[in-house]
Amino acid sequence: MKEIDILDIDGIKIGNDQNLEAGTGCTVIICEKGCTAGVDVRGGGPASHETELLNPINTVDKIHGVCLSGGSAYGLEASSGVMKYLEERGIGFKVGEIVVPIVCGASIFDLAVGDFKIRPDKKMGYEACVNSEKNIVEEGNVGAGTGASVGKYRGIERAMKSGLGVYAVQVGGLKVGAIVSVNAVGDVIDVETNKTIAGLLNEEKTKILSTREEIWNDFENQGGKFTGNTTIACLITNAKLTKPEATKIAGMTHNGFARSICPVHTALDGDTIFTMGTGEVESNVNTVGSLGAFVMAKAINRAVLKTEGRYGLISSKDLKK
Repeated sequence: MKEIDILDIDGIKIGNDQNLEAGTGCTVIICEKGCTAGVDVRGGGPASHETELLNPINTVDKIHGVCLSGGSAYGLEASSGVMKYLEERGIGFKVGEIVVPIVCGASIFDLAVGDFKIRPDKKMGYEACVNSEKNIVEEGNVGAGTGASVGKYRGIERAMKSGLGVYAVQVGGLKVGAIVSVNAVGDVIDVETNKTIAGLLNEEKTKILSTREEIWNDFENQGGKFTGNTTIACLITNAKLTKPEATKIAGMTHNGFARSICPVHTALDGDTIFTMGTGEVESNVNTVGSLGAFVMAKAINRAVLKTEGRYGLISSKDLKK
């Protein structure tokens, strides 16, 4: 197994656009020829677009893009910009003379930082698509990770800055990569050392506490805050997949969430993972799914390690100083 650039997966383009002052943005993953796709939503409070069509019993079997955004439910508008970009290029599901691009999406709640009145919109989604033509992958305070934060059980004042993370590997001819915006109520755990690298700060903001233990201590009065969360991601592979296989792989990839975020999948997180398969290489569900969990956990770690402090929130880099 070797680490690769996620854009080494042929047929995929990734672009970001963001408003740094407002603290929000969006990330698009485009497959112009169409990808077999699946989704698994584990959080109890998702903001999502066109996830139901990925149900294996439904008809459409390929999608042309995934849009990850900030802005909570408002940010789902960014998907319309992705559709506009694809329609202009004749990319989509053909219905007679009409072209309908199939774009799925999910949003994080980042309205507690920056300017909550500014959210990802159709224009931002379109610009992210234009930026995908540059063939550059970015991490940290970009795209859907611009306003992301973690460790919010005691409120945004004691949270830490997170962002967008990317990681990909290759085994033989099989390539598997993950892109994720980490905006969890829980803490982020280093999957190599099992140490907490970002999360809930103490009142002095000098060290990280255990969100899990804080929740346990509040079992009688439920004094913490579970709102304003969600980790959203896309697993990308060159494997040949059916819709049921893509759906199963999305579910297996949630093990990467569980390895690197604690706690995860709470009632007011909207944790969502999409799978996109370009159909180039024969493989099997277990190989792709186990690699998916691995690269997702690594991408989640990078989302906090590659970001800088902003909007009054310190980063893991700041805590080390």
